[in-house]
Amino acid sequence: MPVEIERKFLVADLSWKNESGSTLRQGYLSRDPVRIVRVRLADNAAWLTIKGISSGSTRAEFEYPIPRIDAAAMLALCDGPLLEKTRYRVEHRGHWWDIDELHGDNEGLIIAEVELQSETEHVELPPWIGREVTSDPRYFNSSLTANPYRGWKE
Repeated sequence: MPVEIERKFLVADLSWKNESGSTLRQGYLSRDPVRIVRVRLADNAAWLTIKGISSGSTRAEFEYPIPRIDAAAMLALCDGPLLEKTRYRVEHRGHWWDIDELHGDNEGLIIAEVELQSETEHVELPPWIGREVTSDPRYFNSSLTANPYRGWKE
């Protein structure tokens, strides 16, 4: 079974930022924590993704490319508002980081994710990394559509 092993962090500063970001829109056909079904539309590609329940930083993940026109139609069927973000890819010491700068009701939130081969794999954290939020469900993309960052009272 395909799995995703991913750690997620807040971003402390913008020293990582480059010009290579791509625009992503995504929505959820199911936000049930046991089976999340996501549709993602990027600048020139689209995917349907099914994710299982998280156990630590690991969960089942099935991802399939789909036609962009199908993704656009599926986004109209999604439960709740869409999540919009700009994604940047940055390499640091042998690991690729996906950095998401969120927009709309999640403006001001920047999250960095790194995928690993195992939960025990060592990853050197870049200097621009802040607090780890891997286990905090508020930072799951599916949660940010239901409870956007702007509404948080911390």
